[in-house]
Amino acid sequence: MLEYKKDGWKAAIALGPTLLLLSVFTFYPIINAVLMAFKQNYVFLGGNYDGIGFGNFVTVLTDPKFLDALKNTSIMVFISVPLTIVISLLLAVALNSVKKFRGFFQTVFFLPYVTNTIALGLVFNVVFHKDYGLFNSIFGLNMVDWLGAGTTYWRAMFVLMVYTIWNGLAFKIIVLLAGLQSIDKQYYQAASVDGASRKRVFGRITVPLLSPMILYVTITSFIGAFKVYTSVIALFGKGSGQAGAYGPDNMLITVVGYIYEKLWASGTPFGVAAAASIILFIIILIITLIQMIVSKKRVHY
Repeated sequence: MLEYKKDGWKAAIALGPTLLLLSVFTFYPIINAVLMAFKQNYVFLGGNYDGIGFGNFVTVLTDPKFLDALKNTSIMVFISVPLTIVISLLLAVALNSVKKFRGFFQTVFFLPYVTNTIALGLVFNVVFHKDYGLFNSIFGLNMVDWLGAGTTYWRAMFVLMVYTIWNGLAFKIIVLLAGLQSIDKQYYQAASVDGASRKRVFGRITVPLLSPMILYVTITSFIGAFKVYTSVIALFGKGSGQAGAYGPDNMLITVVGYIYEKLWASGTPFGVAAAASIILFIIILIITLIQMIVSKKRVHY
């Protein structure tokens, strides 16, 4: 205990710069956003407001545009995340069984993670182009508009799903592959001696022993999917506050896009954007807590 007290000042010096940066750029903005969310007609520059209440939350929850943004975000979250995790798990298992070119395939699948989001968006714009797109050519579709002014909601959502799933595979594959390589080979050897099928080995050994990693990528994937914004901008090529920033008629606006739009809009109190961000935080927190509760019976450490 005495030695711990003597070295405490060294730890304080080591952590000091990091804690200072976190206080300025993380803790203070969070606290300030919570305070702004309850201030009516809050003016950021002057710091003036008309009173304290839940008016900003009522404004957000009764705004049809926010409800559309929540619907779009929810569709992306509850479709793209499960598909991404399942595909990542299958690819990780396949890569783990390949020894000769494992490093090469790891690099190939990891490239989207280190590639600029806008660059990937440009590639998808070419692939799904109405006139000369590779997707229309492969499937024999006659000049179907996927991303332009003539697209429909589900066409644009389909492209966004494909983009999101492809872009999310890289990190999950690497994490799951690391987990697979840490599993003791004796389990597989015992299963081989017992004559267990591959399907049974996958369901009874691989998935249970990999469940902590699966839980990790599931939680982080849900959090990341709820904060989706850059992928929409990458595909449709316009920033917040511009007409058609989220597809024709803003059809694919997300919750984060709604928050940015309220910050850009002239005359809009900052409290409305802050309230929307707090609502998003609460939604993510609830989803995360549900996953943690469910994981107590499903995850094996």
